[in-house]
Amino acid sequence: MRTWRTTILVLTFAGFFLLLQFFKPEGLNPQGQRAIVIFILCLTLWITDVIPLAITSLLAIVLLPLLNVMDTKTAFSLFGNRAVFFILGAFILAAALMKSGVSTRLALIFLTRIKRSPQALLLSVLLSSAFLAFLMPAHAVAALMFPIILEIARSLKLKPRESSYGKALFLSLAWGAVIGGVATFLGGARNPLAIGMLWEEYRIRIGFLEWMIAVVPIVLVMLIFAYAVIRIFFKIDIKDVTLAENSLKEKIKKLGTMQRQEKAVGIIMLITIVCWMTLGNKIGLASIAILSAISLFVFNIIPWKEIEEYVNWGVILMYGGAIALGFALDQSQAAEWLARQALSPFKITPIVFIIIITLIAKLLTEGISNVATVAILLPLGFALGNTYNLSPVIIVYVIAVPAGLAFSLPMGTPPNAVCYASGYYKVSDAVKAGIILNIISWITFLLMAKIYWPLVGLKF
Repeated sequence: MRTWRTTILVLTFAGFFLLLQFFKPEGLNPQGQRAIVIFILCLTLWITDVIPLAITSLLAIVLLPLLNVMDTKTAFSLFGNRAVFFILGAFILAAALMKSGVSTRLALIFLTRIKRSPQALLLSVLLSSAFLAFLMPAHAVAALMFPIILEIARSLKLKPRESSYGKALFLSLAWGAVIGGVATFLGGARNPLAIGMLWEEYRIRIGFLEWMIAVVPIVLVMLIFAYAVIRIFFKIDIKDVTLAENSLKEKIKKLGTMQRQEKAVGIIMLITIVCWMTLGNKIGLASIAILSAISLFVFNIIPWKEIEEYVNWGVILMYGGAIALGFALDQSQAAEWLARQALSPFKITPIVFIIIITLIAKLLTEGISNVATVAILLPLGFALGNTYNLSPVIIVYVIAVPAGLAFSLPMGTPPNAVCYASGYYKVSDAVKAGIILNIISWITFLLMAKIYWPLVGLKF
């Protein structure tokens, strides 16, 4: 493993220095040439994952001014992008939800409210994880729900890798979190990154409620198909789930009544969401997120030491670098040049372009981080979209949403990795059903976008 990593690093940086010397295409200025070389370096490091994603982004921040693609002040100032601070605030709020027990209580309430049967339990797991992913990162939902689902599986004496129902339970958790994670800005890092890059390049905002109106109906349809795929591929091999129901009731009883901390966190989260929906375009989503996070400590609701371990600082660092790299590709006209090279051999319509770009996003996100997928594709998508007179807002949706929908491989998205770690299903189990769901979700997204989006003012 170490030899492979060293080989990849040596080849990657050797290629980087060679490209710096010999990549001199006509029609592209020197800044654009170097921006593309840096982009290729980061793309390789993101895909191979030989160094952490955040470190790759920091490398981009340093290389951009070092190679005179942009000045140092501009490069480092992009770390102050509002999307970065929105993510920081969202991470703090999500940590408070988990640490206070609000999210656990919500999960258990959802799981115990549906009339109990094997089919209903599966549906409640799928819907619970999806709903929680509206409010917190999908990976946090998977981490929160995992021990609950594991206890359900053990209480029902489901055998790992043998029980079809055990496989269905954990895939319901993973896929519910994945699908729900694209519904709002809180479910994953890719959505805030995309709107941050949109703001930097076009000074256009997408509001919290605006995003939900465009995406939530698509999410609801996808959840129906996800449940259908699970039922088709995984037979229900148990007749009764009374033992699981008793286990969940016992957990609810142990939680007791809501304490001051839970109530306070719940109220702040509710106020925050309402403000995002009503005041987001006036005050700014990032400002609301940070003010809400600050209020947790002003009112002494939760200590900082209990929060900082839950904040993914690496993702925050990655965002700054990804935004800076996208900005550099646009400002140096490198993205436009790449778009021309990609389009010149073909004559395709805007609809065909959207079909292709969504498919590429879905394929990429099965193998690399969905954040990296957005960072790679969005600058090129903006440039290609300009060629077809497509709104950059449409480009954000058609890249960011499919980039969050990975259903087959454990490395595709954290919920898949967390649930695979349970040992209750094999990779082949997820791949067979996941490929079908990937195809269905891709077609569903395209049809809903074409039919539904014009009704809410999104035409292409």
